[in-house]
Amino acid sequence: MSATQSTAAGKVLLVLAAFDREHPSQTLSEIAQRTGLALSTTHRVVAELAEWGALERAEDGSWHVGLRLWEIASGCPRTQILRDVALPFMQDLYEVTHENVQLAVREGTELVFVERIAGHRSVELLTMVGTRFPIGSTGMGRVLLAHAPREIQEEVLESPQRAWTPHTVTDPKTLRTQLDRIRREQVFVSDRQLSESTVAVAAPVRIGRTGPVSAALGIVLTAQGASRAHGLREPLLRAAYGISDELGRRTRTSG
Repeated sequence: MSATQSTAAGKVLLVLAAFDREHPSQTLSEIAQRTGLALSTTHRVVAELAEWGALERAEDGSWHVGLRLWEIASGCPRTQILRDVALPFMQDLYEVTHENVQLAVREGTELVFVERIAGHRSVELLTMVGTRFPIGSTGMGRVLLAHAPREIQEEVLESPQRAWTPHTVTDPKTLRTQLDRIRREQVFVSDRQLSESTVAVAAPVRIGRTGPVSAALGIVLTAQGASRAHGLREPLLRAAYGISDELGRRTRTSG
């Protein structure tokens, strides 16, 4: 038995971690199988979580994440201020481009999408708010990686990279060159790296114009419209600078 399985809190975390984008709804037996917990233990933990509101039961008897968890997660300080500041600029950027506009932050060697604006004519994406991807997989992730601590960069560059499409850059030497260019140019155009149907343009969001990078802002458009990508650099940078300036102002004010 692992250390996580041996404590009450650990069992609760195992059950909650069993739910993800690929497994949003599960039966009690499926939860037990995914967690490695005994069925009786799973039943007890699920019942306690349901009573508190962290899990909810559907009409077919399966379980899914409850509204109480969303309420708690929405108050996360790291993303709440960022999203509040970024959303008006993202809305303006969408009005200019009418393409998907996304915001993501780094957590370890992954990126997490924290906000998104999409129109009904925008290209369909693999990414959604709350989803995680390896940081080297997307244009926004590579912007975050370019500004990550050196040890994070080395950990990623020394690990095998998944080739999501035939166009995905996985060679460490090429990736290093790419990261250097991102730091110089600020804006990165990711051509069909994650999906053969999309091209992304991404830029860093800082705390203040010259402060540390706290997020990445990106536009995702159809690969057929790739010729537009370079023309989107200026409005994207303008929005990223606006968010950065406001984050810097709020930081100075709160300090």
